[in-house]
Amino acid sequence: MSRFSLRVRLLLLTSGLLLAGLSLISAVVSDRVERYQLDRIDNQLRSVTTVISRVPATGPPDIGNSLARPELRDSAPDAIGVPYLVYLDAAGAVTGDLHASRLDGSALPPREELRTIPATGTAVDLRAADGSGRWRAVGLPTTGWQGTVIAAAPLTEAEATIAQLRAASIVSGAVLLVLLTTAGWFALGHGLRPLRRIEHTAAAIAGGDLSRRVPVLASPGTEIGHLATSLNTMFGQLEQAFADRAASENRMRVFVADVSHELRTPLVGIKGWTELWRMGALPARADIDKAMRRIDRESIRLTALTEDLLLLAQLDDAPEAQLDRAPMDLRTFAGDARHDLRALDPSRPIELTGPGGAGSPGPAPVHADEARLRQVVINLVGNAAAHTPPGTPVRIGVGTVEGHSVLEVADAGPGMTAEQADRAFDRFYRADRSRSRSGGANAGLGLAIARSLARAHGGDVELVTALGEGACFRLTLPETGDPADV
Repeated sequence: MSRFSLRVRLLLLTSGLLLAGLSLISAVVSDRVERYQLDRIDNQLRSVTTVISRVPATGPPDIGNSLARPELRDSAPDAIGVPYLVYLDAAGAVTGDLHASRLDGSALPPREELRTIPATGTAVDLRAADGSGRWRAVGLPTTGWQGTVIAAAPLTEAEATIAQLRAASIVSGAVLLVLLTTAGWFALGHGLRPLRRIEHTAAAIAGGDLSRRVPVLASPGTEIGHLATSLNTMFGQLEQAFADRAASENRMRVFVADVSHELRTPLVGIKGWTELWRMGALPARADIDKAMRRIDRESIRLTALTEDLLLLAQLDDAPEAQLDRAPMDLRTFAGDARHDLRALDPSRPIELTGPGGAGSPGPAPVHADEARLRQVVINLVGNAAAHTPPGTPVRIGVGTVEGHSVLEVADAGPGMTAEQADRAFDRFYRADRSRSRSGGANAGLGLAIARSLARAHGGDVELVTALGEGACFRLTLPETGDPADV
């Protein structure tokens, strides 16, 4: 069966069930009709034997004269509706019988079998002496004399009726089976059409056309409708997964290229100075000291970049494992950030406010890793210092907003375009490629590290900016604990 198509298997199954049902119905109807025919004949035989057994007589009837008159012999059985009557004496011997002359003796039941019929009115099946047919016989005791009267009738007509009924059932059942099978073939073809569409769509998707979808050919409430909807959802997710994978691979290629570029720059510097020393181009002690200082700076830069990359990889793999949490307040970090900015640029106005610039700084309790959280704030403050002109005002806001502790670093600098803002947290992205790079923090990893660390704490870093309107970086973390306990 497995080598057949679903359409053929369903058709064979339904046809088999239909055939079984028709056969069962035909068998039940034939059995009931046969039972009805036998009951009718039995009742007729009992009625005749009952009437004849009650006829008063002084002894067994003498029907010899009747047998000598054929016109009476032929008409009497037909008149009473029983083709064969037999009389038995008290000893069970046949004393006489009556049957139509058209019935040959060999077509009648043997007399020996008639003697075995019980005189209880129970119907008994007999075979003709020549085996040509079946008979039905009933015997009752007589009341006017000691003996038994037996009435018998052939089952030829009943069997012919049953045979005709069975033949008609077979023919009509066969015709009905053919018609229903043909109708079922086309109905299954129509019903399975959506499955063929699904098959063609799946084949197209397997061939690379991920945009294909299953046409909705059935009602959404049906099984095939549910299947089509589920498959379309799955195909959409599959297409998105492939698109995400392609985007991830593209980002990985860009990332590898950026890493290679960032690593190559300090390595080229180190190699250049060592080559100069090897070629003897640094004869003076002062030249050698200068080369060593440059090599040291490039080594520091290379180390910082490597540590930043390692931290990002660790945060991607197991962010929680990189944290040593303790209760603290973001106001501490806000105050430290204010002092750091003043040290970097004493001419820069720095304002410490609440979130959004409203009011004074408020408590912002968090449960976080102090070193990692300080790294986030340093990156945000360093970004404001590096990407705004000297003397540009900066606002640091801290407090709680809707159950979150918030620390903001907002500047009045040139701001960013929407495209730059969308990519601000990408690794190795720099909105201004002309800026110098003097460490891992300036290699385009600072904001990426800040966001990764914030998300490791269960929070995030968001950017609100517009060209010419400055930029506001907002660190949000889950508020935990009582500020008085921090």
